[in-house]
Order: sequence, then C-alpha cells, then structure tokens
Amino acid sequence: MRTGKELIAASKEFTGEIRSRSWSELFITLVLIALTLSLTFVGSIPAPVRLVFSIITGLLYVRAFVIYHDYQHRAILQNSKVASVMMQGIGIYLLAPENIWKRSHEHHHNNNSKLTLSGIGSYPTICKNRYVTLTKNEKLLYLINRHPLTVIFGYFTLFIYWLNLKSFVQSAGKHLDSLAALVFHFAAGAAILVYLGTFTFFISWFIPFFLAFAMGSYLFYCQHNFPDAKFSENHDWKYDHAALASTSLMKMSPVMHWFTANIGYHHVHHLNSRIPFYRLKEAMEGMPELKNVSTTSWHPLEMVRCFRLKLWDADRGKMITLNQL
Repeated sequence: MRTGKELIAASKEFTGEIRSRSWSELFITLVLIALTLSLTFVGSIPAPVRLVFSIITGLLYVRAFVIYHDYQHRAILQNSKVASVMMQGIGIYLLAPENIWKRSHEHHHNNNSKLTLSGIGSYPTICKNRYVTLTKNEKLLYLINRHPLTVIFGYFTLFIYWLNLKSFVQSAGKHLDSLAALVFHFAAGAAILVYLGTFTFFISWFIPFFLAFAMGSYLFYCQHNFPDAKFSENHDWKYDHAALASTSLMKMSPVMHWFTANIGYHHVHHLNSRIPFYRLKEAMEGMPELKNVSTTSWHPLEMVRCFRLKLWDADRGKMITLNQL
C-alpha cells in the first residue's frame, strides 16, 4: 500500500478539472438557489410549502459553499475573471469572504489533527495532560469552543463572529471584505424584516442561512472529531496520515452527497485538495488506500458520540470524554 509522497503523487491523476462540468455545476446550483429562494417570498404559496423551499435553499447554500471552497483550493475555474468576480460575490453572500476564509482554511489543511489550543481554521483540540494545567477560565473557553451549541449555532459563532466580526476588528485593513459581508448581510436581512415582515424574514433569510451554517459547522467538526480520529504533536505529524487517520468518510444518501457537493469524501479532499469535488468519489474508488477509513454519519447517536469527545488521550490513543478524564 502506498504512503507519503507516493500516495499523494498517485492522487494527482484525479486533479484534472473538466472545465465545462465545473461551470455547469456552478450554474445549476445558482439557478436552483434563485428559484427556491424566490419562491420563499411568494405570499400566495402556503406557509408549509414555503418552509420546504426555505429548507431546500439552505441545502443549496451548503452546495454553493463547497463549490466556492473548491475554487479557493484552486481545484476549479482558475484563471477566469468571470469566475473570480462570481466567487468573491458568493463568499461575501455566504459570510465567508475570500481573505479570511482562504488564509484560515489553508492553515487548517496544513495543520489538520495537530494538537493546538488556538484552533485557527478549526476547532481546538489538546491532550488531557495539557488540559489539566489550564486555568479555570482557559478550560471554560476551550469547552465553549467545542460545545455542541457552538457548532449548531455556527451561523452566529463561526460565520458572523469568527470569520467576519473578529477578523475585521483584529485587522481591519486586511479584512474589508469581512465588513462588506456583514454590512450586506444585516442590511438585506433588515430590509426584508421591515418591508416584508417577520414571517418572510425567517422563511426567506434566517432559516436558510441558519440551516446551511449549522450543517457546515457540524460537517467541519465531525469529520475531524470522531471516536477513531488520531491526533499528534507537531513533530510527529505527517500530511498523508492526517488525511487518512484523522479525517472521516461521511456516509450519506446520494441526494445528500449532491447537496453537500461530495464533501463527505473528506479524507480524499484532505489528501489532495486540488481534486474537484465531482471527482472525489472517483478518486476514492480508484485508490485502494482510500477505502478503509473511519466513517461518520448524520445519525443522532453518532452526532452525540462526536460531540462528547473533548480531549486527546495519548496513552489510550484516542479521543476521550470529560467523564473519561
């Protein structure tokens, strides 16, 4: 079985973009968003039906976000001025402006599964021995950052606060696009609330974003925080090992794989982020080394198991809960 540079080199076979497909996938996604979102504003449609369109819009936001994320990884639509402008707009609309997202997410890929308290581009994870040395306030902040509500309410915690408000306050000159994202988001939301009413605001604006960001935050969390995940100190870290031992394959239905643009094949994406989202499954099936990896799912019990994990126990070689500590 191939490992290290040999395995990464083999994955390059699947990095070839099909430009026409990249455009068609993006176009179909944006057209569907425009359709389902517009239907949430139609007052003559029964409220339950509008709610269904609201949920579908949220799912489509997840798909659009992953496509945008692929563009930032330089996997699709590079050297296109049209794509560049469109993606900048998508990033601002989805509260993930290019400057902070690209920097923090690249850090995540280059430090996936390293034990760290900072959690830049990810959720912080430390070993039990370090945890017991923290002050009471440091322990509280660490646990808040990993709390289920922090993940589920990712709309506020990750997207509004961390990616935009915090980044702009800390470095305004570098993150003007974060300010633009916040101004547009709140101005548009306020306009809908004032002119179209509370119900339309929740159906057309709040619910799609809340759902999309809750799903996105959980996907980001659970695919690196699961019972079999392996963590290591910086000096023991290896890129290919982090991709295969610290990143999960998320089991979903074909429909959910479509809505999440195949991000469930996350271990393949972490092995080589230049593989377009529509070739991730192909890459996994074409490389035997990528088939026997840990899995996660949307099952409620599986979600609880992932949420309960708090610390890395080097003696046991696995993540543990606070009760186990």
